[in-house]
Amino acid sequence: MHKIGVMGRRETVIGFKALGLDVFPTSDITEARHTLRRIAKPEENYAIIYVEENLAKELWSDISRYKDAPTPAIILIPGRDGSLGLGQSALQEAVERAVGSNIL
Repeated sequence: MHKIGVMGRRETVIGFKALGLDVFPTSDITEARHTLRRIAKPEENYAIIYVEENLAKELWSDISRYKDAPTPAIILIPGRDGSLGLGQSALQEAVERAVGSNIL
């Protein structure tokens, strides 16, 4: 059975635990990079990994490695301070790759 994980600052991700998702609070970029690489392995069986946008901008090169892989789908979510627009940009790029043009 596939799992769903959420990575980001503790105050952003802790609420997802109540929904039954696996949460991975990270305090620094080194820990976040290690966590992402660990949970993105096929044997960990994560279908979706939500990553807080503030963290994602620091991990962009790592996240880009998975953009063409069927799993895990890495989806950016806004943090407690609001959206940086990275999630919407990533979605638009994925749609353009899939459809061939910007339909959004």
